[in-house]
Amino acid sequence: MKLNKIFKWGMVALIVLSVALLVWGFAQNFGGSTVDTLLYWTYAMVGLALFCVIVIGLVVGAMNNPKSLVKIGIVLVGVAVLCLISWVLAKGDPALGYTGAPVSAGTLKLTDAVLNLTYIVGAAAIVAIIVGEIRMSIASKK
Repeated sequence: MKLNKIFKWGMVALIVLSVALLVWGFAQNFGGSTVDTLLYWTYAMVGLALFCVIVIGLVVGAMNNPKSLVKIGIVLVGVAVLCLISWVLAKGDPALGYTGAPVSAGTLKLTDAVLNLTYIVGAAAIVAIIVGEIRMSIASKK
């Protein structure tokens, strides 16, 4: 019970801090280092979420059902394959019409890979929603 309270108040603190940073960003009109700070905060939150999902998933899975570690491993391999596919499909071409400072080839490739990954996961989510609805409608008729 005490651990639940710690998690609850930890999440509340992170939400309050996130909202405070967002309000600060609006107050500064997202100028100067504000955007960098918000991006670093986003990186930290995504990293924390991934760490919690993987580590807590592994620990709880190992304690409750050691065979579930195989499923977690399959999911991690699937994520790695999706990232690899999006990296291979990334061209890394410069943006059309961009007249700013030159961007390195590695940054362009990474940006394209993240966009490809977003497209793949977005399409998978749409397909999952459609398939789920079809399965529910078939199951409700039985």
